[in-house]
Amino acid sequence: MNIPALDDGFGGYLVLLVVGVLAHEPWRWMGLAIGARIEPDGDLFRWVRAVSNALVAALVARLIFFPVGVLATTHLGVRLAGLAAGFALFYLLRGNLAAAVFGGCAVVATAILLGI
Repeated sequence: MNIPALDDGFGGYLVLLVVGVLAHEPWRWMGLAIGARIEPDGDLFRWVRAVSNALVAALVARLIFFPVGVLATTHLGVRLAGLAAGFALFYLLRGNLAAAVFGGCAVVATAILLGI
């Protein structure tokens, strides 16, 4: 089936944009409407925060113990050193998450570049 509007190269992007907006925007607006009524110190919000933190922790654990791609070619010790450096920077810099992530990544990237 040939759709002439999609053949010009622009139509496909337009379809992706429209479908993306239709798929995501209603959920964002519902989240805004519901989220405005949630107490930041309430039980529901604390539960959502706990689930969010658990998902991030699981992702980090998966990246360290079951890596894919280039990360899979590094030794477990290198990945654990990057994790330790990230934790140390986070606590030394009083909760600076960006510096902790950058520092941990820098340790792993340096090890990869040095062939360790």
